[in-house]
Amino acid sequence: MRNRRFATGLWLATLLALAGLFVGACSDDKDLILATTTSTENSGLLDVLVPMFEDASGYNVAVIAVGSGAAMEMGERGDADVLLVHSPAAEEAFVAAGFGIERARVMFNDFVIVGPVEDPASIAGTTAAAAFAAIAQTGAAFVSRGDDSGTHAKERTLWAAANIEVPVAEGWYAESGQGMGATLTIAAETRAYTLTDRATWLAVAGLEGLPILVEGDAALFNVYHVIVVNPDKHDGLNTAGARAFRAFLLEPETQAVISAFGVEEYGQPLFTGYLE
Repeated sequence: MRNRRFATGLWLATLLALAGLFVGACSDDKDLILATTTSTENSGLLDVLVPMFEDASGYNVAVIAVGSGAAMEMGERGDADVLLVHSPAAEEAFVAAGFGIERARVMFNDFVIVGPVEDPASIAGTTAAAAFAAIAQTGAAFVSRGDDSGTHAKERTLWAAANIEVPVAEGWYAESGQGMGATLTIAAETRAYTLTDRATWLAVAGLEGLPILVEGDAALFNVYHVIVVNPDKHDGLNTAGARAFRAFLLEPETQAVISAFGVEEYGQPLFTGYLE
């Protein structure tokens, strides 16, 4: 394994040097702050990608896993150098406001709606909008992340698609204010429905009694982008490191690793890279 990492490191170091991006890794500023979503951490993907990048580049990456909204707030404050997030509308606003540059798609998977085996709202096999409408009509328990994450943003769009105002005042609707893994645990314990990215559900799918009930709807598509925080907004950002990490994520070998991640353990990929 170490020899494989060493070979990968030599390949990537050469590539980054040729691209003119490895210069930053050879400077004294080797600390890089990545603000990202809980799904990339809960799934275990970053446990693979970050060491690969560190071994190849010489950077030391501090990973801060929060919701996409909180990650972008960090970028606005200059508290992160690079973002890996999955809330497209908010990302576009972030870039349009001048806080982010060089946004690029990295990978995708999908959201799924999970819930108790008995399925009290009878949502199995329906569309996402129909499922949310049925949950609201029956008053079946639903747990939201409620944390301005990409998943929470997607949830709000699904309530809107079902022509339902976000039901925060309803007794059947609860907000965890936590990440995806914790929210799934709460849903399992309370026999509630929730919206989750597939990767996190698979990673914690020891949760018996919380099966996938709705999937495959185009409305549940989930795409992740990398964004370099704009150095014109803040002094002291490690922009060279951010660009090196961006380049690493987009390279074919990294994309192949992303697309293979989870296949051996779960029988399916947790994410799919945008291989050229």
